[in-house]
Amino acid sequence: MKDKLVKLNKRFVDYIYDTSVDVKDRAFILFSTTVLFALFLAVPCGLIMKEPPIATWSTLIGAIAFTCYVAHVIRARKIAEARVVLSIILVFIFLPAMFFTNGGANGGAPIWLLLGTIYLTLIIDGEFRKAMLILDAIVMIVCWIAGYLNPGLIDEYSRGGNFFDTIAALFIVSALLYIMITFQSNLYRKEEKDKNLQRLFEQTTTALASAIDAKDEYTHGHSARVAEYSRKIAEYCGKSRSECEEIYYVALLHDVGKIGMPEAIINKKGKLNEEEFAVIKQHPVLGAQILHSITEYPNLIIGARYHHERYDGKGYPDGMKGEDIPEVARIIAVADAYDAMTSKRSYRDPIPQQTVREEIVKGSGTQFDPKFAKVMQHLIDLDTEYQMREKEGVKALAGKTEFVSKKIGDVTSDGIYISPKIKTIRVKYETDVMGIGEGRPALIIFDSLDGRYHDTEREKEELSYFEYAQILFDGQYICEGARKIEVSETKSDKVDVVSRGLNKNEYDITAVRFRDHALITIESTVKTLNIIIALPDSARYAYIGLTGENCHLYDVDIVETEEKIDKDYIPRIAEEISYINGPAGDVPNVQVDGYRSDATDGIPITDGMKIIFHTLSLPTARLVWHCSFIDIFCSDDKKPNGPGYKEYALIRLDGENWESDGMSENKLLVNKLDDFDGWDTWKDANKKGFDCTVRFKREGNVITTFTENMGISIKNTTKVIEEGDDVYVSLTGDQVAITNIRIIREPEDDMNSAAD
Repeated sequence: MKDKLVKLNKRFVDYIYDTSVDVKDRAFILFSTTVLFALFLAVPCGLIMKEPPIATWSTLIGAIAFTCYVAHVIRARKIAEARVVLSIILVFIFLPAMFFTNGGANGGAPIWLLLGTIYLTLIIDGEFRKAMLILDAIVMIVCWIAGYLNPGLIDEYSRGGNFFDTIAALFIVSALLYIMITFQSNLYRKEEKDKNLQRLFEQTTTALASAIDAKDEYTHGHSARVAEYSRKIAEYCGKSRSECEEIYYVALLHDVGKIGMPEAIINKKGKLNEEEFAVIKQHPVLGAQILHSITEYPNLIIGARYHHERYDGKGYPDGMKGEDIPEVARIIAVADAYDAMTSKRSYRDPIPQQTVREEIVKGSGTQFDPKFAKVMQHLIDLDTEYQMREKEGVKALAGKTEFVSKKIGDVTSDGIYISPKIKTIRVKYETDVMGIGEGRPALIIFDSLDGRYHDTEREKEELSYFEYAQILFDGQYICEGARKIEVSETKSDKVDVVSRGLNKNEYDITAVRFRDHALITIESTVKTLNIIIALPDSARYAYIGLTGENCHLYDVDIVETEEKIDKDYIPRIAEEISYINGPAGDVPNVQVDGYRSDATDGIPITDGMKIIFHTLSLPTARLVWHCSFIDIFCSDDKKPNGPGYKEYALIRLDGENWESDGMSENKLLVNKLDDFDGWDTWKDANKKGFDCTVRFKREGNVITTFTENMGISIKNTTKVIEEGDDVYVSLTGDQVAITNIRIIREPEDDMNSAAD
């Protein structure tokens, strides 16, 4: 029995000091345990003092009920709700009752009132705590006034032995104060110790990851990027914060076995032969051996050993298959493959992100777990600025922030994405002393699949390179693919220049874009150039590449604001090219230039409803998923991404869908019909445009969506988990024009048979 009590006490103490549990939750458990002890102790005390039986029985029943409630909320993980419930009971029921049954101000009530202040201060937080403390004060003032004006109330309801109650209250409240202060003090010391250990662990793993990557001159930062992508995948899958952090560090050390690989093989220029590949295939086994002694993080071994296993069983080293492969390894496998494809290798340049996405789709169910492959696809779709890639400050200079360019385009920085958020680039320059003539810094404005400048015909074709203009810092420019460029010049504001610390041979470049217009300003200590560029359309991306003629550019620094500009920020110098000037239907036409960059307002879904619309992929569309999407959601203002937005399903006309984790359950059925003539034909049909009909059947919180287009049949059943919300549908997409949208609300009894 003694051993069991010791073990139970140890489990309790471990839980109380478990850093993965919220500190307020831990304080609540400790506080509740102390109060329960006091309540159960009050029962024999009541018998000794010969209190009325009703008082003793009430105390016992209350203690048992409180015990059951606390046990329930711990098991159900509803401690946050319990803190609120008990705060309300404490302020409005328990404390007033203790006041009137313990002799009011003359008995133990004042000491009991401390209990409310302690609880509210330590257990709850935020604005709710402030409100409850104010209400606590108001309730006690009301009780005091009532007791003063009607002393008979206290005399009638107070129990005998108020002196004993005062002593008991003093001991209980003092014990609570001692326990809570000791807890907070021990917690602070323990968490400081844990933080120090965690920092040591983080620094050690990061240093080890850097050592791994340092062996391969082409994989700088690979481990850190894989760790970050793995954490993002875990977050989208609903993992807890602690689980996501653990996955991050497991992924950070997934390639630790490469430390034992021969450098001649790792840094070989070109692909490996069979013998060399056989050696490399041993790095997961070696990695597991290196990490086996770290028992506190057993998943480190799992990530290192199994991250090259394939979902179809054709991986290595053990040929595991499907869900037999540990989950953390299946997550890392997708993240690792993505970074490998989007990073430079000795035998190839980075693969464009959109091509990588296609490879992820192809590998779903074979190389990758379909669930995590789908999350990776979604992350790519959301990465409109292509941030998930190997970063290089200047192309081919291993991340440095300086370079020398003999002629424009000779050496060019990686593309700096121009978005609706104002981006400021500060750069210094000097004439290259080895060059001939004055230095002339310049910008190249372009678009390409990999966000980099290209000057060979093969690269331009393969990476869809499109150049808008070349702009020199003195205001001269060459208009390439832009429709129009206007340059204006003003003298720089001396006060503003001084306040921002701008010096001679230093420039502040700001860049921003709204739809098909971009504004670039180049400010020096002497003048400011304002350059407005009318782009060919709104769908292509636009990047800035820093370059120059006979100049040394250095100390490049980039800062982006969070606020987006509006349509009036950039003066229009050319008419907007629109593909939605056709007939309008029941809701306004919408042109979606980028991934979900625009959408119709929400349309309430009713049983038997149909939406008929014309869909047309824009001229810049290249890929299968450049098509219309169907967004099923709810929000407070009936708008996609509005307040309270919850996405239940996102269905693309090519048959893919995305559902937000935990908000809905989706069952998607996609069939290729006899008239499906391949994806190239399907893309061509989207370029020409066609009419599409989407039908809905709704039974309570279950919505069935059905459509057929160009030989693709789609049926998606969405079950909304939280009932009661109004559910809407919106039309959106990627590089598509949606016009002539008509809504028909005629019930269709035969929808099930048509969908089957």
